[in-house]
Amino acid sequence: MLSILVASSKGGVGKTTVSTNLAAYFALAGKHTAMVDADRQGSARLWCEKRANLDAVVLPLDGTRRGWDRQLPDDTQRLVVDGPAGAMADDLGQFLDRVDAVVVPVLPSVLDLEATVPFLNSLSAHERIRKGKLPVGLVANRLKPWTNASQQVIEQLGAWPYPLVAQLRDTQAYVLLAGLGKSLFDYQSEQVRNHQEDWTPLLQWLKKVNKGK
Repeated sequence: MLSILVASSKGGVGKTTVSTNLAAYFALAGKHTAMVDADRQGSARLWCEKRANLDAVVLPLDGTRRGWDRQLPDDTQRLVVDGPAGAMADDLGQFLDRVDAVVVPVLPSVLDLEATVPFLNSLSAHERIRKGKLPVGLVANRLKPWTNASQQVIEQLGAWPYPLVAQLRDTQAYVLLAGLGKSLFDYQSEQVRNHQEDWTPLLQWLKKVNKGK
């Protein structure tokens, strides 16, 4: 089973967007997929419930309560954890001790970059990450590639100690699809496919993580 934690101490960076689209991708690929929603808002669980009538279902689990792992089916092949809002590494111990990769979304602004640094510093103190046993990947989210702000963020992220594994362009499609319990990967129009391509580096990175387990 490949397990992924999507986390950030900064609110509003697109944690749930990244989590739900990853989960949908795996489910559509035929993998038995579960979503652990550790955020008290419960947005990821609500998304799972909305797609319950689709062929590519994602099992929702309440990660805000103890014992969620006992509800995880033995045949689960992919597990995506939508981390709690405002959490630092010390708050994520139960997940950091068991997942195979950590994905950290970052928005294209100086304030968001500065707010993310303490979180990454807290991650670096975790034993598995410090010893190189738990890979961390950065995802630049809601980019407007034609703007100086987005270009500067990409340049700065390239100098950080963790790899930049995806650059996701801004689009309202994420918001609209989330309300339907769907994802970019549930559709195949030309416009949607262009945005799907943004995810390819992240999916390839996770594939390497899975092979290296």
